Amino acid sequence: MAFEPDDDEVARRFAAGDEQALAWAYERWAGQVHGLAVRAFGPGPDAEDVTQQTFVAAWTGRAGYSSARGPLPAWLHGICRHKIADTWARLDRQRRLLQAAAADALPPPAPLDGAVADRVLLRDELDRLGQPQRGILELAFYADLTHAQIAARTGLPLGTVKSHIRRTLERLRTRLEVDGAAAHA
Repeated sequence: MAFEPDDDEVARRFAAGDEQALAWAYERWAGQVHGLAVRAFGPGPDAEDVTQQTFVAAWTGRAGYSSARGPLPAWLHGICRHKIADTWARLDRQRRLLQAAAADALPPPAPLDGAVADRVLLRDELDRLGQPQRGILELAFYADLTHAQIAARTGLPLGTVKSHIRRTLERLRTRLEVDGAAAHA
């Protein structure tokens, strides 16, 4: 059986820069750190990113750890809370950028013709979407921006913009078909 140090030994070796101690710390406490992130964001990429960022920050900032101030898991939880706050701030900035960009791209008033009902229905469905999906679709369809232009305007990665558009269009199509609105499409 392989040697398994106790938590104090892991902490001491972690602070000393022993890479094996980083692996042990991750093995022992990544679940707790990820649990904090999941409670903040739900399961998914944001929680996974925060977990990874926490351990990267802990490793690069290990000189700031002192066992006299508390155990290593408590220090990791503190770093995680800071990474959660940073991520919420980033998401809020992205949401505001999307809202501002979408406000600039508001559609012109709809002409009074046979398409008015379709536009009202589509507007109602867009209103049901959350951000950033709604803002991205409005930029794509009302401002006629390309995926790359939307990514540049919002600061979101191009792949994220493409994924949001694809998934949101699939969701809208499903909802419209269920409502019977897409029967003539």
